[in-house]
Amino acid sequence: MELNVLWFILIAVLFMGFFFLEGFDYGVGMLLPFLGRTDTERRLLINSIGPVWDGNEVWMITAGGAMFAAFPHMYATLFSGFYLALFLMLVALILRGIAFEFRSKQPGPAWRGTWDWMIFGGSLVPALLWGVAVTNLLQGVPIDSRMQYAGTFFDLLSPYTLAGGLAFLFVFAYHGAAYLTLKVEGELVDRAREAALRLGVPAAVMCLGLVALTHLQTDLFNWPAAGVLLYLAVAGFAGSYAAMAARRFGWAFIGSSLTIVLTTVALFTGLFPRLMVSSLNPAWSLTIVNAASSPYTLKIMTIAALTLVPVVLAYQAWTYWVFRKRVSARHLEY
Repeated sequence: MELNVLWFILIAVLFMGFFFLEGFDYGVGMLLPFLGRTDTERRLLINSIGPVWDGNEVWMITAGGAMFAAFPHMYATLFSGFYLALFLMLVALILRGIAFEFRSKQPGPAWRGTWDWMIFGGSLVPALLWGVAVTNLLQGVPIDSRMQYAGTFFDLLSPYTLAGGLAFLFVFAYHGAAYLTLKVEGELVDRAREAALRLGVPAAVMCLGLVALTHLQTDLFNWPAAGVLLYLAVAGFAGSYAAMAARRFGWAFIGSSLTIVLTTVALFTGLFPRLMVSSLNPAWSLTIVNAASSPYTLKIMTIAALTLVPVVLAYQAWTYWVFRKRVSARHLEY
């Protein structure tokens, strides 16, 4: 296998893992002000993701580093063209991280309520913007013959990309509710289930709308495998919703996880061998060939990745195993 193909697959896997893992803690963050009616309940919701949320973001950082080293032209074009959107996302993530750390520094309800809403906003904004970014990659953005972004921030906004943003937002919120049914106890489980059933309706509508617009706005369905994967993702969501209604919480979470994973694989399958589609001229699209680093760089990176990635996977798996049980009020320190 050519190393540039290998690195395309690795970046796809990293984003798949990121959306699956970070998706549910974005969802928990968005649900925090609504499911937690008391300070104790909100602390339990935060504790459900407390040991893992920052580790989940490692997948995004690693994916960005992989793009920088393996496909530097893509990295340069993406981060210059999407600069304002990525800046907004970064600000939201910084506020979210600060909120997790600062929330418990003071006992007052105003103090803690302010940080709870910071967690909400810091989870909602990235969820929305990731959907906008991913659908832009598939639909195409104005890239000229010099591999440079030739548009503005508003060129990133269209009915299709906004639908992508809303689909990501609602699916992540549903995914977070499904996760909570496995991590909390008592009345919070029922509230999480009710939230999932309510969120599932707009999430399903947005997903079906996104599939329809993907037919119209992109060439993804020219790759039959990509189309099949996208339909399987929709079927996975339907199965998840049915399982949630039947109180089969484990299967519901598996279904929402498959929806995210299969959608990500479908999008990258539809892109291959392209990395960014040019809306100005298909010949100006960035591909795994014209945007790649030198073969020597890819070789050195492959050795490093094969050495370090298993270590990262091992410690993250260990973290989830250690904190696998449900959280309850008896685990809180007062």
